[in-house]
Amino acid sequence: MTAAHPPATGRADVTVLGRGPGPGVQARAAYRALGARLADLDGVRLTEFVTVAALDAHPELAAARSAAFPDAADGARTVVVESLPDPDALLAVRAEPADVGGVFAEGTVRLPTVLPVDDHGEIAHPDDFPAQYAYCLRKAGQLLKNAGLSLDHAVTTFDYTTPATRRAYPKCAEPRRELLGGAGVFPGAGGILMSRLHAPGILVAVDVTASRYPLTTVNPGWRRYDTLTYSPGVRAGRTLFMSGFGALDMETQQAIHAGDVVAQTESVMRAVLEVVAAAGGGPEHLVSLEEYLCPPAAGERAAVAAARARVLGDSSRPAVTSVGCATLLRREFLTEIFPTAVLPAEDSAAAPGGTK
Repeated sequence: MTAAHPPATGRADVTVLGRGPGPGVQARAAYRALGARLADLDGVRLTEFVTVAALDAHPELAAARSAAFPDAADGARTVVVESLPDPDALLAVRAEPADVGGVFAEGTVRLPTVLPVDDHGEIAHPDDFPAQYAYCLRKAGQLLKNAGLSLDHAVTTFDYTTPATRRAYPKCAEPRRELLGGAGVFPGAGGILMSRLHAPGILVAVDVTASRYPLTTVNPGWRRYDTLTYSPGVRAGRTLFMSGFGALDMETQQAIHAGDVVAQTESVMRAVLEVVAAAGGGPEHLVSLEEYLCPPAAGERAAVAAARARVLGDSSRPAVTSVGCATLLRREFLTEIFPTAVLPAEDSAAAPGGTK
C-alpha cells in the first residue's frame, strides 16, 4: 500500500493496514506498528482511512489514536472509504513526517477533517448539501484564523460526499467562488463519493490544507480551469499541491478510456506529470499519491500499479496509498488520484509568512 522505498526527497510516508478481529483491535495494532516504525520522528501528521463497516467504532479508533500519538491525534484526517487492499482490513492509518528538513512541512497547515457539525454536536443545515458545504468552508476558515491564516491560504480542498448528492454537487461552486480564491489563487480540489459518511445526516466532509508561503497557480495551459473554482496545481514554497485527477481530455472535457482503469491510470499520470513539469519539476519530485478506485477497478490494483510505474519510470517512487470508493463525480471515471510533489530548491524561494 506504500512505496517500498522512500522517495528521493527524503520524505517517507508510512501506511499500515489494520489486522485482527474487529476495528478496535485493528486500530491498536496499526498504531503500535506505526509507533515502532516512526520512533525517531519528532512529529507526524495522521490520516485514518476508515471503512464504512468500522464507522460505528469511532470511539475505539479515537482512543487508539490518542494513546499512540497524543500530540497528533486532534489534527488527524478521517477519510471514510469503501474498501482497502486487504479485504479483512477495516481501517488503514497513514503517517506523514511533520518535518523533513523543512521541505514539505514548513509553513503547511493541514486541518482535521471538517464536518457540518456545530459546537453542540448537531448537524448543520440538514438535507441541504450546498449549505453544508458552505458551513464546512466557513468552519475551516475559522480554524485557519486561529492559526493566523485564512481561506486565501488554502492550497487544497478535498471533499467527500455520497451518490445522493451528485445532482446537487454543482451548487458547491457558489460558496467556493464566494469564500475561496480571494487572493487570486483557487486551491486544488477533488471530489470522492462514498456510500455513507461519518454520521447520519452528514452530506459532505471537507479536508483543507493551507500554507504560509505565497501561493502561485500552476497550469500547463488548460483553458478549462479559466472558469472553475479550483486550480490544477498550487505551488507554495517548494511544495506543489495538486487537484484530484481523473481520465479527462483537457481540451474537450470528455472522459476517456471508459471501462479501462489501466488506460485511465496512464492518462491520469501523464496529466500529473504535465502539472509537475509546468512547475519546474519531474517524475522524481513526486512524493505521494492518494489513489481512489471504484468497485469495478478495486481488484486490479496490481495492473494499476504497473501502469503508474510505466508512466513514472525508474526515477520516481512516490508513496502510494490506494483505497476504494463507491463512485466518482464523473460516472465514467474508475480512478481519481491526489498527488503531491516537492520541487527542486531555488535560491529565490520566498519565506513563509503570516496572514495576507
